[in-house]
Amino acid sequence: MAQLIAAVVVVALAGFALTRTIRIIPQATASIVERFGRYHRTLNAGLNIVVPFIDRIKVEVDLREQVVTFPPQPVITSDNLVVSIDTVVYFQVTDPKAATYEIASFIVAVEQLTVTTLRNVVGGMDLERTLTSREEINTELRGVLDDATGKWGIRVNRVELKAIDPPPSIQDSMEKQMRADRDKRAAILSAEGQKQSAILTAQGERESAVLKARGEAEAVVLRAQADAEAQAMRAKGQADAIAMVFRAIHEGNPDQRLIAYQYLQILPEIAKGDANKVWIVPSEMGKALENLGGLFSPPKDPV
Repeated sequence: MAQLIAAVVVVALAGFALTRTIRIIPQATASIVERFGRYHRTLNAGLNIVVPFIDRIKVEVDLREQVVTFPPQPVITSDNLVVSIDTVVYFQVTDPKAATYEIASFIVAVEQLTVTTLRNVVGGMDLERTLTSREEINTELRGVLDDATGKWGIRVNRVELKAIDPPPSIQDSMEKQMRADRDKRAAILSAEGQKQSAILTAQGERESAVLKARGEAEAVVLRAQADAEAQAMRAKGQADAIAMVFRAIHEGNPDQRLIAYQYLQILPEIAKGDANKVWIVPSEMGKALENLGGLFSPPKDPV
């Protein structure tokens, strides 16, 4: 019975020693091993062997990127206005040994360092610049935090400002100012629109008047050209008619008696009208009439 108990004790001790000897470390995790109270080595992910009752795992460190949100912090700007700033820090442990032995609590250290750095950065800016320079504040915070936390085995990847809240009175003033600016821009745009409309209307009327005057001038020129062409055509027609008459008379070889006869026929037309009271008969026409009268006189008896 005693031997059985001894065997059970030995098996139990062996099992306990085995469990203390074999350590399995999860992925993205590192364990700090101390031997007799001093740092011995760092266990990486996977199967590891330690000396039981001599080596002791002090802490397991998460090597993944961590996100820490800090509560809103009151910060005074250069123009003595208090703003509430909410920050988010993204960091990652790169040296588990330094993160364990160089700082007691790196989470609290990062938070306090972020608050003090934020107050220093924002303290040199006025309210308007603070509200419009988030990227500048983020970059400066990241640079300061990364330099300060490097010796702690921590790398700050990114710092973001979640919110920048000015005092309620300042918010009301800013809203009124923005509303006034919007109303001013709307009035300016409306005035510019009316001005542009008036300018375009005046230009349109001027161009219309110019085109109308140009059209009237071209119409007068065209009418004058048409009248000139019509007169030229009439003159040409009259000249052609006269030439035809002259050519016909010339080809017919008329004598004075025929001319006198034609003159007698046209005399009634000449005599028409109240203004035709006196008219002159050429001497040649008189001789022709005498000859014409001889045609109608009885012939003389021969002697």
